[in-house]
Amino acid sequence: MNEVFFNGHWVAPDQAKVSVFDRGFLFGDGVYEVIPAFNKQLFGAAAHLTRLARSLAEIEITNPLTQPEWLAVINRLVADCPSKDVSIYIQVSRGTPPKRDHAYPNPPVAPTVLASASPIAPVSEAIRTQGARAITVPDLRWNRCDIKSVNLLPNIMARQQAVAAGAAEAILVREGIALEGAASNLFAVIDGELLTAPLGPHILGGVTRNRLVDMVRTQGQLPMLECPIPFDRLFDASEVFMTSSTRDLLPITRINEHPVGEGRLGAVWQQLNHDFQQLKLQRNAQ
Repeated sequence: MNEVFFNGHWVAPDQAKVSVFDRGFLFGDGVYEVIPAFNKQLFGAAAHLTRLARSLAEIEITNPLTQPEWLAVINRLVADCPSKDVSIYIQVSRGTPPKRDHAYPNPPVAPTVLASASPIAPVSEAIRTQGARAITVPDLRWNRCDIKSVNLLPNIMARQQAVAAGAAEAILVREGIALEGAASNLFAVIDGELLTAPLGPHILGGVTRNRLVDMVRTQGQLPMLECPIPFDRLFDASEVFMTSSTRDLLPITRINEHPVGEGRLGAVWQQLNHDFQQLKLQRNAQ
């Protein structure tokens, strides 16, 4: 297997050993980031690294690398991975203090740093041609979803509910508002307008989400609103899709047992997906 970057060194994956006293292991005290590369070209790396820096700052962990240093690590991982489409995983925890304590170590200890690469699985032919099913579940997460924390148990449970139901994603609903997916952002076309939840503590500001919002607004052909999506209005949508760094624009043609619109790929999704694929080919989008 290809080497991983672990605490400043390049080692085989089975040599990357984390202490049982590491705070990421004991408390989930850390953050992560996922950066894609398509055809060996990074996509949105600067935005992902900016979000990583923000997450670290929000929980008061010093960023262990500068952006150029991170890019050097990421580019080596992409180059070494046998796949053309690559997912880079970065995780930074607060490190390993001499004793277990809920409070931050004082003085601080060196963070535990991991970066690795894996192939991006292609979207199935069935989903590309027919769309996917999603289910709705209560949002059980904490109130700082804008931090990309490694505390993902509610997300994991929601995604597993989706898998058990034969669905591709779970849409999280809080106080009557459809917010986002277990690992994706949510878009809906309602009354001719494209809606997505506004940035804030209850959603993660997805890099693909943000690029799509900017792209739609720049094109000016479709009204783009960042506003709450009432759960009941979700079933009035003519189109629904989810966005993420490794799934791009995932079309949803059924929610629970209800078809979305006519239950097939919509014209808005088809046009935006085409435009987004073209955006990925542009060097200045990397």
